[in-house]
Amino acid sequence: MTATRTEERTTTGAAVLRTENLSKSFGGVHAVAEASVTFLDGKINGLIGPNGSGKTTFFNCVTGMIRPDSGRVTMREQDITGWAPHRIARAGLGRSFQLCRVFPRMTVLENMLVAVQPRSLGQYLSGSTSPATVERARAMLARVGIDHLERSEARDISYGQQKLLELGSTLMSDPPFVMLDEPAGGVNPSLIERIAVLVRELNDEGTTFLVVEHNMDLIMRLCDHIVVFDRGAPIAEGPPSVVQSDPRVLEAYLGV
Repeated sequence: MTATRTEERTTTGAAVLRTENLSKSFGGVHAVAEASVTFLDGKINGLIGPNGSGKTTFFNCVTGMIRPDSGRVTMREQDITGWAPHRIARAGLGRSFQLCRVFPRMTVLENMLVAVQPRSLGQYLSGSTSPATVERARAMLARVGIDHLERSEARDISYGQQKLLELGSTLMSDPPFVMLDEPAGGVNPSLIERIAVLVRELNDEGTTFLVVEHNMDLIMRLCDHIVVFDRGAPIAEGPPSVVQSDPRVLEAYLGV
């Protein structure tokens, strides 16, 4: 396991997200098994676990992409169990995906603008966007470091740049809580560090994060509070220094 952050912030505080006995099965496979877990408001939370431990299924249950079989999901004390994804997004939860989702034949700037349109894509393409919204999109592109690509089609930029574009479009609606599904996956080290710096800055400005990631070095350096999944349920949680020395975590990852 990798070294933790040199300075760990306190991990006490209110819950931004809580699940109670959350379960989801596919056939006879229990992808999420009565998972009860809490993530902290105002923090950078992490969710880790071996391949097949249920992290992405848990993410999808929480964000409404799939409906849990049983259990409860609350976000800032509001029950959002079974809500549609768009309703959860409007309640203040933004998310990215493990496999990057962009509109490949639209420009980088157009992708940003679509993210905040209250109308359908067809209505957006036939209408107009306010100058203030365009300027906000350009400012966000500058913040994630790809403003020089605003006229490029999304399919023509690198995968790492598409990850930054997806993150920027997620942030366009100013969500107070953001869930990132493997933001470092397939991204080169310099872009990983850019993402890490941006997440830290946004967290300092008040945005709460939950990050699912296989890059252990990134998670241990970035997060304040980490939950570890194995076989569809949490087995450990706490600050990085506590989690990485937990014997249950070592057994799950290393078989020791």
